Amino acid sequence: MVMTGAQILMECLLEQGVDTVFGYPGGTNLNVYDELYKYSDKIKNYLTSHEQGAAHAADGYARSTGKVGVCLATSGPGATNLTTGIATAHLESSPVVFITCNVSGNLLGKDAFQEADVVGIMMPITKSTFLITDVEKLADTVREAFALARSGRPGPVLIDILKDVTAAKCEYEYLPREQHGTTGSLAGLLKRAHSSSLRLFEPDKEDVDLLVDMIAQSKKPMLICGGGVTRSRAHEEFRAFARKLDSPVAITLMGGGSMPGDDPLSTGMIGMHGSQASNRAVDGCDLLIAVGTRFSDRVALRPATFARDAKIVHIDVDRAEIDKNVQTDHHIIGDAKMVLKQLIEKIPQYDHSEWKKYVFSFPTETEYDESTGVMTPKQILATIGDMVPEDTIVATDVGEHQMWAIQHFHFFYPGQLLTSGGFGSMGFGLGAAIGGKVGNPDKCVIHITGDGSFRMNCNELATEEYYKLPIITFIFNNGCLGMVRQWQELMYDGRYSATILDRGPDFVKLAEAYGLKGRRVTNVDELKEAIEEALEEGKEGRGYVVDCAVAQSELVRPMVNGGTHITEFLLN
Repeated sequence: MVMTGAQILMECLLEQGVDTVFGYPGGTNLNVYDELYKYSDKIKNYLTSHEQGAAHAADGYARSTGKVGVCLATSGPGATNLTTGIATAHLESSPVVFITCNVSGNLLGKDAFQEADVVGIMMPITKSTFLITDVEKLADTVREAFALARSGRPGPVLIDILKDVTAAKCEYEYLPREQHGTTGSLAGLLKRAHSSSLRLFEPDKEDVDLLVDMIAQSKKPMLICGGGVTRSRAHEEFRAFARKLDSPVAITLMGGGSMPGDDPLSTGMIGMHGSQASNRAVDGCDLLIAVGTRFSDRVALRPATFARDAKIVHIDVDRAEIDKNVQTDHHIIGDAKMVLKQLIEKIPQYDHSEWKKYVFSFPTETEYDESTGVMTPKQILATIGDMVPEDTIVATDVGEHQMWAIQHFHFFYPGQLLTSGGFGSMGFGLGAAIGGKVGNPDKCVIHITGDGSFRMNCNELATEEYYKLPIITFIFNNGCLGMVRQWQELMYDGRYSATILDRGPDFVKLAEAYGLKGRRVTNVDELKEAIEEALEEGKEGRGYVVDCAVAQSELVRPMVNGGTHITEFLLN
């Protein structure tokens, strides 16, 4: 059947099972949006307030559902507004296909209105980029892009389509997704998509057997649950492995939800703001098995002394991560789910009671003085946790509130926590919450943010209100850029340069301006009343904003300074 490029794009999205996209129209993608109008009964477009919000929404949708997210934008500033969202998805391994349109071929390279070298800009922050100049290549390229986004270590892929390609016509033949890679030129394209370290493959049997032997010799094993466990949805296998090994488990920021926060084996978060139990266990173990983690500078603060008395084993799907930050004694390249299944079959049931007794003699969670009359982060999060459903999806922005949320809110399944723990994007939270709610309409979704971060994404309250997405936003309002101020207090002799937010807006009035209700709370009783009202509003499809007063002096504890040994706590 002969179709235009825009029609072919719609049909290819349907081949992939796409029924939801997030985006913003403009001059060069008008043909796409005109076709999207005709396909509106099959594919729903969520118009956000800003392209960055669309990027984060597609990302949140992907993380919370396990599907590939889709984001659309026009050329020039529309495409470049996606940059932060694409970089976030890239560093945090989230499968999103970004589709932009560029100027027509006769204008390419002539500094036309809203022209930009989108492929060149995005190349370093994507798994792959494509510039489509020929409508004949459009269908196969879209299929390859989706295969790349979801395969191996997931990540973002960008397709930039010339405007005249969206209007040009060629023959299109429907190809079910299960047949992709089986016929014609597409087979060659998808072979590349699944080649090398980008594809899922069975781990080497000898590598697995060697780890089994190392486990048998260990008296003090320790596990790290990273974001790769979450992305591969290997949580059930990881938990079964941890119980069979009878090992304590530290959780990275991106691993939240893959190991329940309240599990008897969980020591909490690891690293700069990790618990004493996690950091001291890593320092004292004799075998450290890290699954799906990058050993970033926020986890392995001083790589040379990280797990200094242990044999370090790294399990990861991406060969490039091995020995990049921390030198390992052994590694296994493979999908976490596949590797863990083999390990479970090969190891006996262990008992490391004495080792666990030592590890759990240290705190797994920060305690606060709750006699000051001011709400502590733990009080706020405990109250929220008690009043919302256990399977509530939690999206956070970046800062002190993010660390407090990870420390004190328990997560139970992959995709429950949506947070930017790799790129650290302030402004991520509300867009991600929107994507999480769209992808999980039957679940409660909350957005935990700070007064600094919320300024960066509050425009998406318009999106939340228009589409009747009952998201509850909790602002940890301490009148400053809290995390940066904390560093200034501890390392810069209290010189609070450009971090005090002694200015508007009034967040309750702001919520009202967007057609939502809001309330400022200063104690736990007021917080409970606000949550009750927010949940009632949610039944009518309305969001809610809770402005929580937090003392400006409140710090994230524990804390280990960057570049120092993991047990050199600057704050306990």
